Amino acid sequence: MKTTLQIQNLKCGGCAHTVTTKITALENIENVLVDVDTDTVSFEYTNEADLETVKKKLLSLGYPAIGEANPLTAKAKSFVSCAVGRMGK
Repeated sequence: MKTTLQIQNLKCGGCAHTVTTKITALENIENVLVDVDTDTVSFEYTNEADLETVKKKLLSLGYPAIGEANPLTAKAKSFVSCAVGRMGK
């Protein structure tokens, strides 16, 4: 199955690199594509449990899906994830 999620706190290529790297590393997740211009991440997954795993991972990185809570802690995590992504490029 394929889906596209619109996510919060996506700011730059560093953010996109972190999201791509961390989501690609998950089991049963393939063809991850992050678009900073539209704040979206697209990917293929095997079942609904995989989709939930991706959403949880995005939240843990500071990039919750649109419609989910975006507390200050998530925003702070996104800045850290962004910095890590920039260093990893």
